[in-house]
Amino acid sequence: MLVIRRITVRYRLRIPPERHDDAQRVHGFHARFCPVARSLEGGIDVRTELELV
Repeated sequence: MLVIRRITVRYRLRIPPERHDDAQRVHGFHARFCPVARSLEGGIDVRTELELV
């Protein structure tokens, strides 16, 4: 049986360089306000990655 233990969400954002700091700051706390991530909390490890281009 397949068991999901971890989910990795990859964000790739094309934004102006002057907004990179804002994006990194929001990325640091956005999962706390995401209903899906909060529902999985404790059962499945949800990780996020941010790539700014």
